[in-house]
Amino acid sequence: MSYNIAGMVVKNEYLALGTMVATGAIAYGKLSGGEKPTGPVRPAPIEKDQTITATSKAEEDFIRQFVAEAEKEGPVKAH
Repeated sequence: MSYNIAGMVVKNEYLALGTMVATGAIAYGKLSGGEKPTGPVRPAPIEKDQTITATSKAEEDFIRQFVAEAEKEGPVKAH
């Protein structure tokens, strides 16, 4: 069996091979990826973080205190 694609006759075998090659190429590209991180990535300490936006100084102090206590406890354990 063959198909008429853009005015050209293409055999079913070529379409199947093209699909398999394209799928393999996409999978290889996705799985190869870039560089892997070498170590654990930690966020910036709360004292150096300038991205906290609060509506008042008291709210900002509360957020900083909460995050500092959470950093002291260590990483969150999985359930």
